[in-house]
Amino acid sequence: MAGPGEGGARGSIYCRAVVFGGSGERALRSARVLIVALVALVVVGGASGAAPSAAAGAALFVPGAGAEREHEPGDSLTRQRTAAPGVDPSAAYRAALHAADLSSQRAAAVSPAVASAGWNFIGPVEIGGRVTAIAVDPTTSNQVFIATATGGVWRSTDAGASFTQAWPTTLTQAIGALDINSDGVLFAGTGEANPGGGSITYGGTGVYRSSDAGATWDLVGLPDSSSISRIMVDPTNPDRIYAAVTGNLYIPGGTRGLYVSNDGGDSWTRLLAGDNDTSGATDIAIDPTNTQVIYVTMWDHVRYRDLRVYGGPGSGLYKTTDGGASWSRLTVSTGAPATIGRMDVALAPSLPSVVYVLISTTDGPAEGFYTSVNGGSTFTKSTLGQVVLANPITGLSSYAWWFGQVNVDPLVPTHAWVGGVGLLQTLDGGLTFVPAGATPDGGLVHADQHGVAYDPSSPLSVYLATDGGRYHSANGGLSWSHSAIAPFSQFNSVDVSEQDPTRVVGGAQDNGGLRSYGGTGWNDITGGDGQKMLINPQDQNNVFGCSQYGSCSRSTDGGGSSSSLGSTTSDRRNWFTPMEFDPADPSVFYYAGNIVNRSTDGGASFTAISPDLTGGPPPDPIYPNYGTVSTLAAMPMASGYIIAGTDDGRIWHTNDGGANWTRSMDPDIPDAWVTRVVIDPAYDGRVYATFSGYRSGNATAYVLRSTDWGESWTNISGDLPQAPVNKLLVIDGALVVAGDVGVFASNDVGATWLRLGSGLPQTPVSDLRWHAADRELFASSFGRGMWSVQVPSLAPEAAATVPVVQPGLPNTATAFSLGAGSLLVLLAASVALAVTRPRRRRRGASAP
Repeated sequence: MAGPGEGGARGSIYCRAVVFGGSGERALRSARVLIVALVALVVVGGASGAAPSAAAGAALFVPGAGAEREHEPGDSLTRQRTAAPGVDPSAAYRAALHAADLSSQRAAAVSPAVASAGWNFIGPVEIGGRVTAIAVDPTTSNQVFIATATGGVWRSTDAGASFTQAWPTTLTQAIGALDINSDGVLFAGTGEANPGGGSITYGGTGVYRSSDAGATWDLVGLPDSSSISRIMVDPTNPDRIYAAVTGNLYIPGGTRGLYVSNDGGDSWTRLLAGDNDTSGATDIAIDPTNTQVIYVTMWDHVRYRDLRVYGGPGSGLYKTTDGGASWSRLTVSTGAPATIGRMDVALAPSLPSVVYVLISTTDGPAEGFYTSVNGGSTFTKSTLGQVVLANPITGLSSYAWWFGQVNVDPLVPTHAWVGGVGLLQTLDGGLTFVPAGATPDGGLVHADQHGVAYDPSSPLSVYLATDGGRYHSANGGLSWSHSAIAPFSQFNSVDVSEQDPTRVVGGAQDNGGLRSYGGTGWNDITGGDGQKMLINPQDQNNVFGCSQYGSCSRSTDGGGSSSSLGSTTSDRRNWFTPMEFDPADPSVFYYAGNIVNRSTDGGASFTAISPDLTGGPPPDPIYPNYGTVSTLAAMPMASGYIIAGTDDGRIWHTNDGGANWTRSMDPDIPDAWVTRVVIDPAYDGRVYATFSGYRSGNATAYVLRSTDWGESWTNISGDLPQAPVNKLLVIDGALVVAGDVGVFASNDVGATWLRLGSGLPQTPVSDLRWHAADRELFASSFGRGMWSVQVPSLAPEAAATVPVVQPGLPNTATAFSLGAGSLLVLLAASVALAVTRPRRRRRGASAP
C-alpha cells in the first residue's frame, strides 16, 4: 500500500479538484465526480458491497495459459520493412506513389479497359480496425474525427455512431496522430508510431491540414518525418501546433524530435532533438494555464532484420518552461533500469501541477506508473498500481510499445485512463487501478487501446480508440458503445468459395478470422490476429483458419464449429503461417513452420517432409519466430513438385514429394523476405517468386520468374513501382501482383506494368484471390477492408505457345509480349508522362 505521505498528497489533490474553479465549473466537476464514484462502485464493489483488498484485486488479473502470446500485436510483414541506415524511406515511398500514378496514366493510354475497371468495396462495415487517435470538434456538436493506422481519417456527425471517409484515397492511409484547433481546423500526422511486438506499421508523408472538416487536405510540412506519434494544438493559440516526430522504425537518423509551427502549419521548427539518431519524440503534454510549460517524451528504439531494440539511453522525459528555448531532462525514478523503453506523459488539465508518466521496459512490460504533484520535480511510483499492471491480462506487461497512453479527465485530476490489452482507470491519482470498458452486452471494449478523448462541450461524453474501432460513452466511461459503421479493417488474407463467391473469408489484424456469411454481417471464427484462411475449393463448408504463429483450425460446417489441426513438426512458425491445398486433391494439405508438413487426410494429421529450410533462429530472445517458411506452393501430389520460400531469403524445391530438397542459388535471388512463390497453372516449368527488400534497406519491388522449375531465375520487375510486393497471380497467362501501393498487371512478362482498375484506396494490398468462373478478382487491403473487381481480358495480343515440360527439366519457352502497336502507344505515353511534373498546389487546394 502507499505510504501516508503519498496517500495524503493524493487526497489533497482530490479535494482541490472538487473546489477548483468558478460556480459553473463546480457543477460540471460535481457531475464528473459522481460518475467517477459510480464507476468505482461498479468495477470494485463485490456482492457484499465491500471493496476488495490488494490481494483480491490482484487475483482478478490472473491470465490463462498463453495470455501474452494470445494478444500479441501483429508481426506479419514487419521484418520485410526493416531497412539499413542511409535509406530515405519517405522519399522512396513518395516515389512509389508517383510511379503508381504514372502507371494508371499509362494504363489509360494503352488499355482503357484495364484502367477503368472499377474496384468495389465488399465489406466489412461493422468490424473496424486500429484507431490511433481521436479529435472532437469544438465548433460542431457531435462531430468527431478519428485517425486509423492504415485507413485514413474518418468523420462522424452523430457522436461516433457511424463514420464517413474524410481523407483522399490517393494519399497514404497511414495516420499516426490527429488534433483539431479551436477554429475547427484539423491537423493529421501521417505514419504510425506504435511498433508493438512485431508491428505492421507504415510510414507516412508528413503533416496535413484541413479547414473544411476533411473534405480537402494540404500537405503543410515534415514530409520526411516517416511517423508522427502525436499532434497537439496549443490550447491558447490555434495557430501554434506541435508535432512529435518518432521517425522511421527501421532506419536511424532523419527528422526526429519535437517540432512547432507558429503559423498554422505553414512552417516548422525543431525545438528538441533526440540524444542520438535512434531517439524520436513520442508524446506531448502542455500546461493549459501556461503554455510555455511543455513536457515531451523521447523514445530510443530501432528495429533490425531479426531483432527489436525497443529502448536505449535516449529514452527520457523532458520539460521546458520557456516554450522550448531550453530543456531539462527530468528524473522520474532513480530505481528504474538505466535503459528504458517507451514513455508516455499526461498532465491534469484542471490541476496541471499533477503529471502522470507511464514507463515501459525495453522488452515491453510496464516498468511503472508514476505521479508528480509538483510539476515533475519529484515523482512517486504507484506500488499497488504496479502490482496490477504487471499482470498480462491488462496488456501493459507485454506490449507497452503498442499502446501505453495515459489520458486524464479534464475536470477530475485524480481520474486517469491507461490503455493496454485491457482498459484500466485510476480513480485516485494512480494509487490503485481497476479494469474498465464495460459494453451493453456484458462484455468489454475491444483489446488494445490507443487513446481517450473528451468532448469539450459535454462533461460525460468520452471517446475511446482501439484496435477494433471507436467506442463512445455518454456516461463518463461507465459503459461504452461501438460504432455501427467502421469500414476500415486491416486484412492479412482473403479466400472465396468456388461454389458461391459471396462467401468470403479473411484474416484481420486483432479481429480474428472473419467470414462474410453465417451470422449478422461479418463474424469471427478463429479469434486472435486473423492470418491465413482457406476454403476447400470442392467443399465450401470445409474452412481452415489461423491466428498468429500458426495456431490453426479446420471446420466442416463453414466455420460454425471447428477443431484444431493435427500435430505438426516445426521449431518456429511464422506470424503468417503458410497453408496450401494440393491443387488436384484438397484432402492433401500443406503447412509449414521452419519445416514443411503434409496432410493426406484434410488436416487431421501431418507428416514432416523437409528439413529446416531456413538459416536458423534469430538472436531475439523475446520473439524467436524468425527463420521460418513464409510461403509455399505445390503441384498435384503425384508430380512430387513443391516449392517453398523463407523469411530469410531462401527458395527451395523438391521433385520427389519432399524426400530431397534443392536450394536455388541463382544470384538474382535477393537476400529478402520471400512473400510468395507461385506455380504457373499451366504446369509448364514457370514458377514465380515475389520479395520485399525493405528489411535490408532496399525498396526494390522484386518479382522473379523461373522457366525451369526454380533452378534459375530472372528479375521481371520491369517498371513496377518500387514498393514491397505481397502476392502474385497468373490470370489469362498474364501476371497480376499486389503490393503496398496497389494492384498491377503485366502481359509482357513483367517488362511493363499497368495499374489494374480504379477506385482502390492507396493502402497496402496483402492478398489476392482469382474467381475464374465470373472473372472476379478479390483483394484484401490492410486498412480499408475487402475489395473486388471484374477483370477484363488480360491475355497478350500474341502469346507464344509454351511446351509442357516435366519438373526438373529445362524449359525453352518463349516469352509473350504486348503487340507492336500497343508497345508504340505505351512508349509514346511513357515519354510524355516522364517529362510531366505536378504543379505545386496552392494553400487550400484539394489534395490529389
